Amino acid sequence: MKTLEQILTYDYKNGCLDGRDITRLSVYIPYEYWSKLGLKLKPGKDPSEVITLDLTEENILKNLEHDLAFAFDKALDQRGISSSLMFDVIKMWLWILDDELCECNEYAMYGLPLYKKVAVKYNFNNPIGDDYGNEIHYDSDSYTYFV
Repeated sequence: MKTLEQILTYDYKNGCLDGRDITRLSVYIPYEYWSKLGLKLKPGKDPSEVITLDLTEENILKNLEHDLAFAFDKALDQRGISSSLMFDVIKMWLWILDDELCECNEYAMYGLPLYKKVAVKYNFNNPIGDDYGNEIHYDSDSYTYFV
């Protein structure tokens, strides 16, 4: 798993359009390093109010499990933008964990192939069961496919 020093040395930049990945990561980054990641406090907030959680595998896995459940919900509801953003969040947590799945770019059917692989690997809830995640019934298109 990456250390704080490795995260800061890598100079992680958010992959999400809305910054939700780096925002989630910020709870593990002491405030004095926030500027290195392009973060700043909301106006009116005091730096003394910032709480930093321990950067442990257990904590990261809790975040991954929670975010994966949300990602599955968005993918299965065919919410393209939300699922795409969560795809980047999931990959960020995998990068922190030094998991090779962070290199997975299988975004078919709203990211379900990656979500399935992560769920199986970490024994998290897998709402698609034995499916691979790339099956046509997960597609939002309503027209008939011809082979």
